[in-house]
Amino acid sequence: MIKRIIENEKIEVSIPLTKGAEKVRIKKRPMLNAYGIPVATKTETFSNACYIEWQIGYDVITKDHDKLLLTRFHDKRFIGANGLEKALYELSEYIKLFYDWKIISEGDLSEFEDYIKGIQEEDFIENHKDLKILRQEFEDKKINGFDFLFTRVMYPLLVYKVGNFEIMSEIIIKEKQRARGIMPMLYLCFPITELDNGSSYIGRTAKTKELGTLTIDKNNINVFIEIFKLFGTLSQAHNHDIQKIIECIKK
Repeated sequence: MIKRIIENEKIEVSIPLTKGAEKVRIKKRPMLNAYGIPVATKTETFSNACYIEWQIGYDVITKDHDKLLLTRFHDKRFIGANGLEKALYELSEYIKLFYDWKIISEGDLSEFEDYIKGIQEEDFIENHKDLKILRQEFEDKKINGFDFLFTRVMYPLLVYKVGNFEIMSEIIIKEKQRARGIMPMLYLCFPITELDNGSSYIGRTAKTKELGTLTIDKNNINVFIEIFKLFGTLSQAHNHDIQKIIECIKK
């Protein structure tokens, strides 16, 4: 995604509407408790059921030089829970900008920091007793002449509506890809109509390489503060990183 910082205390974020990017996908669901289905936006028309699923990040590893060039605060660095040097990026970059613009006050940030530091280990989402991955016992199942062992694996999914906005956070808990244990993954989800001129997309397909624009300003920055706060509750590693980021922002 391409970020454009503009002068009057607003941030414009470009959202790809055609190709399913690594971190952004267009999905649809008829109601809140339905599972989101990917949309082929070049052939399927946008509807009010369409929303954007954004796996928003909050840091960049400084060794990733190409990505580091995308952040305005490449010199604001900290050591992450994984021992790697990181810089502010994306979500933390937005928070830092609004802090510099004095829309987020030092008191707001200190209150936020106290909350993050006060979370106990047993209260992190990755440790919550009700949020375990469930696996059923194997049973025999014959399909197309093959004798399979069949089971179901169920992953916990949390949905949180942010304030009075039609914006939600989804947290899904899955196994880590490169290590043992589980990993909560957070997605920011918002209706297509939250984009600038969002209603103009309804009833048509996306143009080739079309980008939508999400404007972040003083009216909705609280959404991103809330998402930032949620990150600090996911795990001890996330909590460590969020604390370090707050220290960077305040310096």
